[in-house]
Amino acid sequence: MAASELYTKFARVWIPDPEEVWKSAELLKDYKPGDKVLLLHLEEGKDLEYCLDPKTKELPHLRNPDILVGENDLTALSYLHEPAVLHNLRVRFIDSKLIYTYCGIVLVAINPYEQLPIYGEDIINAYSGQNMGDMDPHIFAVAEEAYKQMARDERNQSIIVSGESGAGKTVSAKYAMRYFATVSGSASEANVEEKVLASNPIMESIGNAKTTRNDNSSRFGKYIEIGFDKRYRIIGANMRTYLLEKSRVVFQAEEERNYHIFYQLCASAKLPEFKMLRLGNANNFHYTKQGGSPVIEGVDDTKEMAHTRQACTLLGISESYQMGIFRILAGILHLGNVAFTSRDSDSCTIPPKHEPLSIFSDLMGVDYEEMCHWLCHRKLATATETYIKPISKLQATNARDALAKHIYAKLFSWIVDHVNQALHSAVKQHSFIGVLDIYGFETFEINSFEQFCINYANEKLQQQFNMHVFKLEQEEYMKEQIPWTLIDFYDNQPCINLIESKLGILDLLDEECKMPKGTDDTWAQKLYNTHLNKCALFEKPRLSNKAFIIQHFADKVEYQCEGFLEKNKDTVFEEQIKVLKSSKFKMLPELFQDDEKAISPTSATSSGRTALTRTPAKPTKGRPGQTAKEHKKTVGHQFRNSLHLLMETLNATTPHYVRCIKPNDFKFPFTFDEKRAVQQLRACGVLETIRISAAGFPSRWTYQEFFSRYRVLMKQKDVLSDRKQTCKNVLEKLILDKDKYQFGKTKIFFRAGQVAYLEKLRADKLRAACIRIQKTIRGWLLRKKYLRMRKAAITVQRHVRGYQARCYAKFLRRTKAATIIQKYWRMYIICRRYKIRRSATIVLQSYLRGYLARNRYRKMLREHKAVIIQKWVRGWLARRHYRRSTQAIIYLQCCFRRMMAKRELKKLKIEARSVERYKKLHIGMENKIMQLQRKVDEQNKDYKCLMEKLTNLEGIYTSETEKLRSDLERLQLSEEEAKIATGRVLSLQEEIAKLRKDLEQTQSEKKSIEERADRYKQETEQLVSSLKEENTLLKQEKETLNHLIVEQAKEMTETMEKKLVEETKQLELDLNDERLRYQNLLNEFSRLEERYDDLKEEMTLMVNVPKPGHKRTDSTHSSNESEYTFSSEIAETEDLPLRTEEPSEKKVPLDMSLFLKLQKRVTELEQEKQVMQDELDRKEEQVLRSKAKEEERPQIRGAELEYESLKRQELESENKKLKNELNELRKALSEKSAPEVTAPGAPAYRVLMEQLTSVSEELDVRKEEVLILRSQLVSQKEAIQPKDDKNTMTDSTILLEDVQKMKDKGEIAQAYIGLKETNRLLESQLQSQKRSHENEAEALRGEIQSLKEENNRQQQLLAQNLQLPPEARIEASLQHEITRLTNENLYFEELYADDPKKYQSYRISLYKRMIDLMEQLEKQDKTVRKLKKQLKVFAKKIGELEVGQMENISPGQIIDEPIRPVNIPRKEKDFQGMLEYKKEDEQKLVKNLILELKPRGVAVNLIPGLPAYILFMCVRHADYLNDDQKVRSLLTSTINSIKKVLKKRGDDFETVSFWLSNTCRFLHCLKQYSGEEGFMKHNTSRQNEHCLTNFDLAEYRQVLSDLAIQIYQQLVRVLENILQPMIVSGMLEHETIQGVSGVKPTGLRKRTSSIADEGTYTLDSILRQLNSFHSVLCQHGMDPELIKQVVKQMFYIVGAVTLNNLLLRKDMCSWSKGMQIRYNVSQLEEWLRDKNLMNSGAKETLEPLIQAAQLLQVKKKTDDDAEAICSMCSALTTAQIVKVLNLYTPVNEFEERVSVSFIRTIQMRLRDRKDSPQLLMDAKHIFPVTFPFNPSSLALETIQIPASLGLGFISRV
Repeated sequence: MAASELYTKFARVWIPDPEEVWKSAELLKDYKPGDKVLLLHLEEGKDLEYCLDPKTKELPHLRNPDILVGENDLTALSYLHEPAVLHNLRVRFIDSKLIYTYCGIVLVAINPYEQLPIYGEDIINAYSGQNMGDMDPHIFAVAEEAYKQMARDERNQSIIVSGESGAGKTVSAKYAMRYFATVSGSASEANVEEKVLASNPIMESIGNAKTTRNDNSSRFGKYIEIGFDKRYRIIGANMRTYLLEKSRVVFQAEEERNYHIFYQLCASAKLPEFKMLRLGNANNFHYTKQGGSPVIEGVDDTKEMAHTRQACTLLGISESYQMGIFRILAGILHLGNVAFTSRDSDSCTIPPKHEPLSIFSDLMGVDYEEMCHWLCHRKLATATETYIKPISKLQATNARDALAKHIYAKLFSWIVDHVNQALHSAVKQHSFIGVLDIYGFETFEINSFEQFCINYANEKLQQQFNMHVFKLEQEEYMKEQIPWTLIDFYDNQPCINLIESKLGILDLLDEECKMPKGTDDTWAQKLYNTHLNKCALFEKPRLSNKAFIIQHFADKVEYQCEGFLEKNKDTVFEEQIKVLKSSKFKMLPELFQDDEKAISPTSATSSGRTALTRTPAKPTKGRPGQTAKEHKKTVGHQFRNSLHLLMETLNATTPHYVRCIKPNDFKFPFTFDEKRAVQQLRACGVLETIRISAAGFPSRWTYQEFFSRYRVLMKQKDVLSDRKQTCKNVLEKLILDKDKYQFGKTKIFFRAGQVAYLEKLRADKLRAACIRIQKTIRGWLLRKKYLRMRKAAITVQRHVRGYQARCYAKFLRRTKAATIIQKYWRMYIICRRYKIRRSATIVLQSYLRGYLARNRYRKMLREHKAVIIQKWVRGWLARRHYRRSTQAIIYLQCCFRRMMAKRELKKLKIEARSVERYKKLHIGMENKIMQLQRKVDEQNKDYKCLMEKLTNLEGIYTSETEKLRSDLERLQLSEEEAKIATGRVLSLQEEIAKLRKDLEQTQSEKKSIEERADRYKQETEQLVSSLKEENTLLKQEKETLNHLIVEQAKEMTETMEKKLVEETKQLELDLNDERLRYQNLLNEFSRLEERYDDLKEEMTLMVNVPKPGHKRTDSTHSSNESEYTFSSEIAETEDLPLRTEEPSEKKVPLDMSLFLKLQKRVTELEQEKQVMQDELDRKEEQVLRSKAKEEERPQIRGAELEYESLKRQELESENKKLKNELNELRKALSEKSAPEVTAPGAPAYRVLMEQLTSVSEELDVRKEEVLILRSQLVSQKEAIQPKDDKNTMTDSTILLEDVQKMKDKGEIAQAYIGLKETNRLLESQLQSQKRSHENEAEALRGEIQSLKEENNRQQQLLAQNLQLPPEARIEASLQHEITRLTNENLYFEELYADDPKKYQSYRISLYKRMIDLMEQLEKQDKTVRKLKKQLKVFAKKIGELEVGQMENISPGQIIDEPIRPVNIPRKEKDFQGMLEYKKEDEQKLVKNLILELKPRGVAVNLIPGLPAYILFMCVRHADYLNDDQKVRSLLTSTINSIKKVLKKRGDDFETVSFWLSNTCRFLHCLKQYSGEEGFMKHNTSRQNEHCLTNFDLAEYRQVLSDLAIQIYQQLVRVLENILQPMIVSGMLEHETIQGVSGVKPTGLRKRTSSIADEGTYTLDSILRQLNSFHSVLCQHGMDPELIKQVVKQMFYIVGAVTLNNLLLRKDMCSWSKGMQIRYNVSQLEEWLRDKNLMNSGAKETLEPLIQAAQLLQVKKKTDDDAEAICSMCSALTTAQIVKVLNLYTPVNEFEERVSVSFIRTIQMRLRDRKDSPQLLMDAKHIFPVTFPFNPSSLALETIQIPASLGLGFISRV
């Protein structure tokens, strides 16, 4: 596409403007080829006709789309030209407050003239490890790129910082060095990085000064090489200086100052050490008062002097040398005050005893007269003789100034030399990074020799810059396999040749200096004759014969020839130098030692600068054979050689360029002067870079980025699976001219303007799509509006028609209602008439029917009565007839039965006489008896029931009678009371009569009283009314006061509540801060500890040189590894100084910073020692006071202790004897070889076994006595010590110490006397105990006898019960138990019936007895367990003995003996939750359980926290044995081993998590089983039995807590290292929601693509990693609260890193990216919900990131929007909010930028908010961790030790 086709209507262009340099305008109509005028519309609203140049017919520059404005890289702009660059820099600097911008490989830095919070350590950490294109432009990004390339390519690097004075070169170089010092650290512990940074204040004080353009302007150039070792850590540095401006020492322009060091000296003149310098105010000295501005606003010279001295100390410049430097500087000031008086025109003199010269001579240590003479004279040497010639006053003044400049230059070189010596390292340098801080191109109204040298150096640097840019472009083209065409760029080699070639300007200048009568005029003529009209770059001014013009790469510069020769010669009087060399002040001759070297001195004439020199790290000695000709090299020659050396160095490195721009000349913050900026851009080579880029293919896209950006321009059929072919097909259709683009291997290259054309097509396509969308939406809206109107009309019609219908319906209802009313009214009339008639008829009928009914009733009644009479009569007749008939029948029956009975009687009489009859009768009788017995029983039961009923009735009867009796009595009482009341009534009647008389009297009195009362009432009413009024007033006042009190109370309560809440919050914050400070101190301590270990290893490597042969290691080494030493470890603390003093024989160079730190640490330790000493003294005083209280029994106690110790020794000796006898018996048994002698059953064998058993019994007795004595010793010692003191580790050592002290004879005698007294005391105690024991035995015998009887009785009952069947057995036993209990109760009730208190006391005593018995039972259980353990031990010993005996028996004997099988019953062991191990197995235990344990296998296969349980069970056993050494050794070894494991495998997350979990579990076990009530609440009774009994391990709990904190911090660091590479890619760069965010054009420095490649991380990667972390933590059994803290820390890291990158990346601050971030955060919250961790506080840590994402998405236009933003972004600081708004960048043209006024509105609203000015969050911040107590429900005795751990040497107890 032709470029002219882009000039269409509404296209924006740039036109030149004299004020603004470039002005923006808009085309009003399309441009057609051949048009001479363009119709433009300016932004100010004016129309303009812009005439095209008729010769060139060049069209104005096109303006880039708004979407590209403000890009980080200028090469990303589609149109690369000067106005685009200027506008982009202006927008970034003014609108976005961004001072850094990339321009290809160049970093453009604009001085903001304001302190910005973008250089902190957090910013350094954010840029560390990042690619240069991934973050926003910054000096740290350039430094990181240089550091990374040095490590990756193993090639030296250079950072070239250039710019005008005041542009910020020194600050940029300083920040680059700070970055290297922070990121790389140092290889040694000498703090080299601090020394490198400390060189800055020294060099600034002696080389920087205030100018009109800059308050801290560097008046020299410097190149610092920072050396690195193979691990790329700083090992040293070296500095070269260039062109020191010596003329400033003796002359300063208006509003300028001399070098800072002079003003610092004058400000510190009152210090005692500076009194000898005899200084004063800076206005008192000629060399410091010429500028008239001795003070810089905001700078304290006194403090700066302190910083300078501190830096000198850090760099190893001693106090004596520092005072020598200050003496020389003070001497220079006094030399400037030396005044001359003229004798005549050719001579001058100094006044006698001139004070300034006298002070100068004293300070310099030179002779006053000699110095005075040579200041006024000079020596002239000819071929034959020497003359001394006086000089004029002007010459003397110039000579004085030349001497002052020379001295200062020498001092400057000397300081640089010593700084290099301090920065020099003995370690071999592997690579270096050079930082060149050099002046930029200079042009003034009057340009002299200094400007010529500066511009010459810039020409060389620009040539190197152009070649490097050209080379990079060529490499890029070749890498992408694009045809390379030579790009025409400006080559300034002709200008360099003009200056430095043969017969060049410098060559002619040196030649003229050698001429005896050479002048500036003759040199100028030679220049005209040689170069004028022969070289196009050399010109002569029209109106001057003493100047020349050179066409430099940046601009034409006119140089004045005056002074060139003098400055090039660098002349100083030799006699004055000789006087200084003869000084008694030793330091002064050192400055002039290099005058005789081959390398010429760095001095210049009165107005010159020092030549460019390389100052070596160490001074070299000159060779004596050098000639005077070599000594007199000119300044120009030196400068050219040094410049060649510098260029060789730069060419051997990879350069990185920083171009500093000065935005205005008035030092106004964030003010941009376009004219000044364009001048500097042209001079610094930025525009040349743009031109080179624009000449080729400046715009470059990867195929994927091109496809993502311009997918809208493709049709569906154009999209292929091959992205590269797709892009090729589309480009061929979009851009017809194939020369406008090229296809590389991975990128597409575009000519300038083509990306803008594609953006235009894309914008048109999107605009057309938007129009279509708008059309559709507007049609939909109008249709919706029409339907809404139609619906409304229908609704209105419906309502109107409804109203009419309702009116008609109302009419119909009314007519119908009238008809109904008429109907009902007529019906009512008729009904009423009908009812009257009907009622009358009914009345008549009722009367008639009633009459008839009554008649019928009477008739029926008569009939009924007649029927009744008939019924009774007929019944009587029937009954009489029945009785008569029954009597007759009965009579007949009786007669018949009598006859039959008589017949039967006869038969019975006959049968009665026979025997069989009697038998039958007898059988019948038994049955009858049984029946009668049953009847009797039933009658008895009935009788009993009747008797019970009778008794109940009798009871009821008696109760009723009692009630009646009580009623009767009550009635009698009431009768008596009535009689009494009648008597009272009579007396009351009499009294009433009396009272009536009194009433009459009182009535008369009442009248008088009433009269008086009326009067009084009136008075009182008046008084009451007045009081009421007062009362109302008081009530009102009271109400108001109450109201006020209530309000005040409310206010007070509210304020108190607020204060309480604030105080609680503050206390919580203080607690967290204190926790954080403590944990940071622990972290620092662990870091120092590791550093100490590394130093110790290095010292051992340095001191202990390995020798051949066996090397013995110190056995105490392992114990000394512990960093925790307790009060009992006295020997270790005493041995430590001896060990640390050994390596001091070979001393290393002293490191001052380390020395100061160690000195500070020593003072802290001394303070701690003093505190501990005071506490020890206090404890000793307490012990002495306690001893003083117990002075009554000192001898007895000492005697008891002595007796017990002696008894113990005797027992031990007897024990040894018994052991010896046992061994002798064993030997005897082994010597006897006859089988018949040693066979079982033999007499000798029996005798030996009897002796063995007796010996073992005696041994047991002795052991019991030893145990008893030990317990008595412990109890006596506890009685001696204060009762509240706990048993410590050193209790067992006191007795031995007391015994060892008793070595004197007097003490032994005293001990013997005490022993006798102790014996008597023990005998008396034994007698009393014997008596009490006998009494108890008698009581127990009685109880035993009673129990025997009870037992016999129970046995009898049991025997009886056994004979019964099972059911009866149970019933009988129950019956027996009931009878026994009832008998006991009856017995005790009878016994204590009269005294219930005794019965209650009996019950209480019974309970107490039961409790005592239970306690005794528990004690017996314990003793049984102990005896079982002893039995096991003895059984084991007997087994060993039998094994030993069996070894002595031959195999034949064993075979001959009969083997008797013995069945031994197995019994379940009752484990106590302890593990026993031998002392020598401790290292094996620690090795297998800690050092060589693999967490993965333990976590999967075993219970969580198993190593912690095992270690605690071992500690329990050591505590059970009361072995303090074993406890201490085990705990110390455990802590040290965990530290070793973490040091060795500290980067493994599983290892760190595993040991954090186990350390916490070990800590919880120590708390749970400590015996403290607070930790035993959740224990079971069995767990309480497992508590520690002998030792208080609270100190070790604190040590373990500290260790857990260190492990937690290490875990957080591991988490951070794993998550750090994922966060930015997963949270920011990856498109979780595809297609939302678009890809913008990028520049030379490509950013990381947001398209997910195979190697990039996504949000799913982060979630998977979080799942992995969480599963590992859960597998290791970590406490839930601790897991929550870990998750909170992880989410804080994710949020902080994401937000920090967002704040440092302009391309990420867009609406679409905000939506991506919010979606990613929602996924993280969903993860928290899935894991049930929403209450962990992790979500709150993401709040700043959430608010930043919301800030990117909310509307940002009106004041309401600003208010909403201020209320919404509560978790963000003001700096962060403003930064996000400044960085907000539209991705599409339809988005709008945030206006500057809106950002200012936000700042105004947030100005009262008190928050941190820090921009970035502290991603390294670690929340203070707590370890809430979490007891374990696991029983220790149930824990099994798996064989896989290899712990077979420990056994369960």
